[in-house]
Amino acid sequence: MDLILWRHAEAVDQADEDLGVDLARALTPKGHKQAARMAEWLNRVLPDSARVLVSPALRCQQTAQALQRKFQTREELGPRGGPAELLRVAGWPNKRAPVLVVGHQPTLGQVAAALMVGQDDAGAAPSWAVRKGAVWWLRRRDREGGHEVVLMTVRAADRL
Repeated sequence: MDLILWRHAEAVDQADEDLGVDLARALTPKGHKQAARMAEWLNRVLPDSARVLVSPALRCQQTAQALQRKFQTREELGPRGGPAELLRVAGWPNKRAPVLVVGHQPTLGQVAAALMVGQDDAGAAPSWAVRKGAVWWLRRRDREGGHEVVLMTVRAADRL
């Protein structure tokens, strides 16, 4: 299974800790450019069969819209969701088609860390830094006697 983690692009700063205000934060002009650049790359390499799952936060919705593909909004991927919810919603590790998740830190970094170091409990993993607008592409491969998770690529929107 391929799991592609895409952190939302740059958004306006949050002036309030209120979740409603946080969910309404929009992308900045720079964020729109980041999302467009990454979407262009993803559309070249992402199979048509890929499922796209997106946080309900406006900044994630706007990031995903740059792909111009159908996507499904999942509450579990919001800012208060955790790594276990993300992996469950994505169907890790059993889906045949790739799954692209557009979400938030620290959850994306916790998922990447847990999968790469082989932890079963992603919620207990440290959080690795995932830059705004960046993609981490992970692949689970079955091997004789078990499986392994391979980091296929890490792409920063500003470096494409």
